[in-house]
Amino acid sequence: MFLVKKIVAPFLFPLSICLEVFLLGLFLLWFTRRQKMGKLIISTGVVLLALISYSPISNMLLRSLEYKYPPITDVSVFSNVKWVVVLGGGHLPDPRLSVNDQLSVTSLVRLVEGIRIHKKLHKSKLVLSGGGAFNSVPEGKVMAEVAMELGLDDKELVLELKSNDTKDQAKFIHKIVGNDKFILVTTASHIPRSMALFKKKGMRPIPAPTGHQVKKIQKLRPAMFFPRAEGIDKMEQVFYEYLGITWAGLRGQISSTYFSEH
Repeated sequence: MFLVKKIVAPFLFPLSICLEVFLLGLFLLWFTRRQKMGKLIISTGVVLLALISYSPISNMLLRSLEYKYPPITDVSVFSNVKWVVVLGGGHLPDPRLSVNDQLSVTSLVRLVEGIRIHKKLHKSKLVLSGGGAFNSVPEGKVMAEVAMELGLDDKELVLELKSNDTKDQAKFIHKIVGNDKFILVTTASHIPRSMALFKKKGMRPIPAPTGHQVKKIQKLRPAMFFPRAEGIDKMEQVFYEYLGITWAGLRGQISSTYFSEH
């Protein structure tokens, strides 16, 4: 089921949908007599592409995910928490590169935030979660190597190396932290789904969103008024998370009350 999900989901991402619309329109123009319909469908694809490329639209949708939970700025209020859990966000092992270069930007940002919080909680353990999925080296192991490069001792680390997705992470991390409260570090847009999956397991996560892409604008910039690849990237994150939430809901992996709260 994990493999099926990974194969099907990309076809439902915004850029893929636009390309599928274009291909349908081109097919009608080149191989049928339905010229007006083909032109209409291609025009629709152009409008869709423009909309998903326009940052103000993607920012509005992404903001609802990123700011569901506030970031942790004052770590001292969690002085009794002994677990800081960092969810991996992608890696690509390559022995030609330094270990930090083998982590995706997403994973690196999550890891740095986890280390920041962990260092201020002197009795905590840093749990690094991520399996191999399509890679020979588990992500948790790569994150651990980066953490030690940044000054942490291996005795401060606990590795979870079996998970392939967030659902798996909740299952395996439950075996590590039990019923203890723990700080859950992941990307801001990913935190709502992660919290729902972990709570469904009866766990007690404290959200620590990081890597926010929607930030308060200090000054208007001309680039804001033009379609950009940045807008497509943000819209893809929106689609990815809502597809994940819908899938988890259909599979009973998150509480049905999640949908009534949104």
